[in-house]
Amino acid sequence: MSIRLPQAPKAKLQHQAGSIPCALNRRSFLAGSLAASTALWSGRPVYAAPLAFGSVTVEAISDGSLTLPVNFVLPDQNAAEIESLFKPYGLATDALLPDCNVTLLRIANRVVLFDAGAGPNFQATAGQLGANMEAAGISPEEITDVIFTHGHPDHLWGVLDDFGDPLFASARHWVPQGEWDYWRAEDTLANTPDDRKSLVAGAQTRLEAIADMVDMVTDGMEVLPGVEAISTPGHTPGHMSYMLHSGGESLLVTGDAISNSVISFERPDWHSGTDQDPVLGARTRSALLDRIATERTRILGYHLPHPGLGMAERKGTAYRFVPA
Repeated sequence: MSIRLPQAPKAKLQHQAGSIPCALNRRSFLAGSLAASTALWSGRPVYAAPLAFGSVTVEAISDGSLTLPVNFVLPDQNAAEIESLFKPYGLATDALLPDCNVTLLRIANRVVLFDAGAGPNFQATAGQLGANMEAAGISPEEITDVIFTHGHPDHLWGVLDDFGDPLFASARHWVPQGEWDYWRAEDTLANTPDDRKSLVAGAQTRLEAIADMVDMVTDGMEVLPGVEAISTPGHTPGHMSYMLHSGGESLLVTGDAISNSVISFERPDWHSGTDQDPVLGARTRSALLDRIATERTRILGYHLPHPGLGMAERKGTAYRFVPA
């Protein structure tokens, strides 16, 4: 069964108020002490045991975690609504601490990363991908392909090393065409609020640095054998998820189309402050959840609890996340 997901508007896309504010991320989030950052990171798993299906193997490697104020994630909900949703799960109502799960796929003679993590210049508790790859016995030189879901800092900024050179020097870098066009457009920076311009500048710097290594991804494309691109716009204009097919089984790498194990599943209709187009993001999320629940498809979510693997089950008119 295949359900067509909402498409991004054909009109020229502009940077909208729902994107992650630079000032919030850089000045507020990074203001904590190194000791506090270490405490947040301490004890988190670095990678999960490989999951084999068909002839491929999937691993989830941690890039650390983020800190997101709840009133930024849910700007339209009042305190009572948030507490009612969060309380049964024991979630704090002031901040969310989402994991960052980078998917690694081994297929034939290829070693593939989905997204590249945050690198060292976003949040102090993120940017752990390199160290955790080393802990898992994986070197950057082994990576043959990096496939991006979108251009937000926690997914793209880790593509360069400490010297500003491509970290995965032997890899092809696959970028959704809509993301490439949006972040590199001449007017994107000018149309972005001042406190968020560094998100655009950061994306432009990194995309320019890997430009000679980039291939474009379009909706429905088979990026690599068994890797199907699925347009899931809203979080960003060209956001792409990827369905992995092997041996009659499938697994969806969701990126940020589904970003929280409680909010996204139980209230997919709520607008998210992390989405650049909150209305389209909610429509995409609802359609995607309906599809994966109907088809009983496993998912690996970038910001779901590590390792991010699970399924969606129907819960009344909504859903619930069932960890694998």
